[in-house]
Amino acid sequence: MANPLDTDAGSELFSSYEAEFGVVKADLTQKLDQIPDLSGEPRKAALAQAERALDEADELLSQMKLEKQNIPSSSRTRINQRFRNYESDIDGYKRKLRGLADDRAALFGSRYMDNPSGSDVQLEQRQQLLSGTERLDRSTQRLKNSQALANDTEAVGASTLAELTRQRDTIMHTTDMLQESEGYVDRSVKTLRGMARRMATNRVITIAIITVLVLLILAVIVSKFR
Repeated sequence: MANPLDTDAGSELFSSYEAEFGVVKADLTQKLDQIPDLSGEPRKAALAQAERALDEADELLSQMKLEKQNIPSSSRTRINQRFRNYESDIDGYKRKLRGLADDRAALFGSRYMDNPSGSDVQLEQRQQLLSGTERLDRSTQRLKNSQALANDTEAVGASTLAELTRQRDTIMHTTDMLQESEGYVDRSVKTLRGMARRMATNRVITIAIITVLVLLILAVIVSKFR
């Protein structure tokens, strides 16, 4: 069997069904290989077990067929090829099981008759009932597993949403702080510009005072030499 899918979005359930299918397929192969060596009641029991395993494999294929529609299109081509291989394998198992079941001499042994007894019919009906019950139990368990996976996915989604909300609040708070800081910067620039203007004014006044003092000193010196 091919390796399970990577856990991309939409592929988790398919991967789970694919892994379960591999287990059922291996079990079915083992059961079919054992049947030719059996006869009588053990053979009938083994055939019933193989039929139940085959029904389970069919159910898993049906689930996989539904779930593969949720797989990204980039991976769907190779998944479709694998799925066709699985269907081909199951068809082969069905043919092999029919061939084994048609061997009535091996199935009934010395009690083989063209018309099976009433007890054989009752046994077959009971096995079919047990098979249906087991299939129902397996379907229920898979449904529970799917529900658990859905709950886990919902919990992850809620956690992600809460984290995104927290990050949004952080970004909004940071934006408010940046806007407040921008206001401080604007006020600081205005203050620096005012200080620069005052320094320029003071420099002009200082130069004017120095010029007047120099003129007064020159006037005093000139008046003394006259």
